[in-house]
Amino acid sequence: MEQELTFRIILVDPPPGVDYGLQKGGGNDYEVVQKQRSKSGDLKFEFNARVKEGKDGQPVLLGPFTQGPADGRFAYLDIGTYAGQTDTPWSRRLKIPFRDVTWDIVRKASKRVLETRVPGKGKDGSPSCATVKPFAGWKIV
Repeated sequence: MEQELTFRIILVDPPPGVDYGLQKGGGNDYEVVQKQRSKSGDLKFEFNARVKEGKDGQPVLLGPFTQGPADGRFAYLDIGTYAGQTDTPWSRRLKIPFRDVTWDIVRKASKRVLETRVPGKGKDGSPSCATVKPFAGWKIV
């Protein structure tokens, strides 16, 4: 039996003037949705994903916003040129993992939102990229 979950990513204080968007689909056949240009403050992205039991009994997230292998799913935020911005030096993606979404969290999150806060800037002040580290995980709100 599949269940639908709502996820919210809050990108905390990204550098201004950069486009960000949620990646829908994968490979060369994807689109950028919820595109936003950073100004000051945080950016929010929200999407739904289905969850089912995987071969190993663990939850597997499904849908156009989930990427990667069943045991290592993640969502992408596309940055700069990957988000369709032409007047930027940035061509990056930020990978937000789903690794801590357990059955206990799935049960408790029914009809609620799973939210994570991720840094919008790297140590050098440029847009964060690669896999979020450290990752605080998903919280039910």
